[in-house]
Amino acid sequence: MKILTRKKLKFIGGVTLALLGSLAIYLPNIGAALILYPIRRPVSVAPPVGCREVTFQGEGVILKGWQGHADGSPKATLIYLHGVSDNRASAGGFLDHFRRRGFDVVAYDSRAHGESGGEAATFGCFEKKDLRHVLDTLRPGPVILVGSSLGAAVALQTAALDPRITAVVAAESFSDLRTVVTERAPFFFAAGAIEKSIQLAEQKGNFQIDTISPAMAARQIKVPVLLIHGAEDKDTPPEHSRRILDALAGPKRMILVPGAGHNQSLSGSAWQDIEAWIDEMIP
Repeated sequence: MKILTRKKLKFIGGVTLALLGSLAIYLPNIGAALILYPIRRPVSVAPPVGCREVTFQGEGVILKGWQGHADGSPKATLIYLHGVSDNRASAGGFLDHFRRRGFDVVAYDSRAHGESGGEAATFGCFEKKDLRHVLDTLRPGPVILVGSSLGAAVALQTAALDPRITAVVAAESFSDLRTVVTERAPFFFAAGAIEKSIQLAEQKGNFQIDTISPAMAARQIKVPVLLIHGAEDKDTPPEHSRRILDALAGPKRMILVPGAGHNQSLSGSAWQDIEAWIDEMIP
């Protein structure tokens, strides 16, 4: 059995300390990148039947999307807002179904996603401004926002500000960005590394993380809100939606979907509940 000499042990110890020091330096950069820069997924499908490619002017960025008009006078406009690292393609079935039922429909790639402009996701800081620009282009009438994950958080934050929004369906929203960032941080990120990652993300993204809070926005929302959450969501636990539910000032309801994880609650029978709720909001 080979025995390490004191000299070799000191060398190994020095290398280990150097590696740990380098890791400590680079971890905040890695953490900030994980927060700000989602994976871009190209849109590889054609617009749904009855929808066309459109371009919206966002807050300093160009947003690529789809838009469809109902035959005749629409009941309302439904806007679908996708989740992080997703794009408008996930709205295809939603747009087709509700357009056929007499609704105008819109879906677009959020900034820093899909084919839209922008380098960084800010989880509502600039996204709610983008959405308000999209609202400027719509025909007059009721507007219902349907958002998933990131999209749900953006929908809630916008509904607290814009009186043109009639109702919100929010699936799997986080309650506040700081909490979900901390919960999702890799196991090797200590509290100090998480805080430094947040500070760096704030500097690079030009926003303050503690202002990104659907739960805080919920106190200002007066329109009806339907919350959907998977009972088995480990990425963004149901407690996030419960905190939003408790804070909501207006009419509210929450549906917990049995067996569903993150990005799984908008499926199956949940759509029947959503459709019935929308019909109740827009007779």
